[in-house]
Amino acid sequence: MTAGGKPLREFAPGEKVVVRRAWPPGHVRTPAYIRGHVGVVERRLGPFPNPEELAFRRSGLPATALYRVRFRQAEIWPDYAGPPNDTIEIEIYRTWLELA
Repeated sequence: MTAGGKPLREFAPGEKVVVRRAWPPGHVRTPAYIRGHVGVVERRLGPFPNPEELAFRRSGLPATALYRVRFRQAEIWPDYAGPPNDTIEIEIYRTWLELA
């Protein structure tokens, strides 16, 4: 997987990442409410065909790493009334993540 011809760095569990704040047209698999937020990589799930490409009947290749990222709910929803340590985990493709 590359960006501008350079390989994208893979992330390790425990690393802080930020979800890109982008609004591309088309079939996007990253929830709008999580874009721009910082989370912690829980684990790498493996490489999968890119679903944003598959939606247009393309090959989805090269395969893209999928990560499970944990976010504190109180940081996502400022009015969250639950316990302050409650979290949400979201599976996000590598193309949407940057080191925080």
